[in-house]
Amino acid sequence: MTEPVIVPRAEHPISRRDIDPDALKVLYRLHESGAVAYLVGGSVRDLLLSRRPKDFDIGTSAHPYQVKKLFRNCWIIGRRFRLAHVRFGTKTIEVATFRKNIPAGSEHEPAESAFAREEPDDRRRDRLEPDPILDPVAQGRADAQALLNPKQQPHDNTFGTPEQDAFRRDFTINALFYDIGTHSIIDYVGGLQDLKDGLIRCIGDPNVRFVEDPVRMLRAIVMASRLDFKLDRPIVDAIATHRGLMSTASSARLIEEYYKILRSGYAETTFRGLAEHRLLDPVTPEIQRGANNQALWDSLAALDSYRRRFDTAPVTMRNPVLLGTLLLPLGLMPRQERRQWEAVEEPEDVDGNRIDATTRPLPHVVSAKGGKFRRPPKEPILKIGMLPIARGDTERLRQLLSLQSRIADLEASPRAKRSLMHRGPFEDALTWFEIHGHSPAVLEHWKGFIEALGDEAKRPPEGEGAPADGEGGARPRRRRGRRRRGRRGFKRPPES
Repeated sequence: MTEPVIVPRAEHPISRRDIDPDALKVLYRLHESGAVAYLVGGSVRDLLLSRRPKDFDIGTSAHPYQVKKLFRNCWIIGRRFRLAHVRFGTKTIEVATFRKNIPAGSEHEPAESAFAREEPDDRRRDRLEPDPILDPVAQGRADAQALLNPKQQPHDNTFGTPEQDAFRRDFTINALFYDIGTHSIIDYVGGLQDLKDGLIRCIGDPNVRFVEDPVRMLRAIVMASRLDFKLDRPIVDAIATHRGLMSTASSARLIEEYYKILRSGYAETTFRGLAEHRLLDPVTPEIQRGANNQALWDSLAALDSYRRRFDTAPVTMRNPVLLGTLLLPLGLMPRQERRQWEAVEEPEDVDGNRIDATTRPLPHVVSAKGGKFRRPPKEPILKIGMLPIARGDTERLRQLLSLQSRIADLEASPRAKRSLMHRGPFEDALTWFEIHGHSPAVLEHWKGFIEALGDEAKRPPEGEGAPADGEGGARPRRRRGRRRRGRRGFKRPPES
């Protein structure tokens, strides 16, 4: 058992005023119920560095369905490990039970046995007693799953103690706890000293931790770039050895990590770090090869400059804008090919009669002259290395780029400008122009024009119909008239 370093309230800078009020509500209610409740992870790290945390995660000794009992606005999620999400409007506070890693070879042990040995007898008895309020099926769902299907449970699907929870984390600066009961900082792994030294250090052997989860290599460089820290030498050596494992990670997870980097405000320094350690090569070799292109770094620097004007990432930083910032300087955005409708020849049956194309399962259209045509196939999904890009994002990027010349045209009539404002991609196109247009006068003109319109900006110009699908709000549905009920087949008798 490791003796933690405990820093009392008087010796650290974290104040409850800096913690989200809803996170405080969750912490206090868990503490009042008798459970251990800590603020954990990156939020403690950022607060100690006088930064605004992106989110506030909570670790507790209470089990997920015990957390659900305390909060009506709580949902249980997760298959590998049950998590409690306490929702306050659009905000979510994630509450996780302390857990530990199980060494290989002991995965068939019941999930509760290790944790039960760590608890006092009276607390263990209270925890294992059936709860008359909760649904017994819901309360025992996680434990029953672990007992009935032990071979299907991952290694980390085991409850543990705060110390075990700290040692299962990836880096020391992410394993700090803030105790709401004593308002003190708890450090089991030396993270406080690494914060002072500006060092990214792995918990355990990085060669083992990076094989367990290759995305940790990317996260190490992301944190070093964002915090302006240096990487511990064993981490650098392990990345050089295992960077090829990045190709085994989930492509969906990696594309989300790329979007997070682009929204962080440190995209340029992060991608430079990734290119320096050649972590881009297994995933997106096109970007690795473009690392010598100054246009890429200028584009990312412009995106970072826009992001740093806000406390948090604004909603205007949507995926198409981020995607174009990365792809266009490298020439990776393919041109859209106009594909023609193909004529469909109507086959004949054995008697020589034409078979109607409407009876065949092919997408077709009938022209005014009676000829039938087949719809062209869909454009293939754009891929950057091993990362597939959603068709909707690609198409939206093409649309916002097509509007750039019209936004730059200040000689257009007010009616034409209002019509342009009601195109669906206009907001994204204006954001792109603000980031990459390098024309403040044009941008100020549009802001003044929109402000002068006031409420009229929300209405399309007179005589102009509703925007087409994909270019604005949805067309209003026409309500059907109310059907009159009556007896079927009833006919009024003829007047005599």
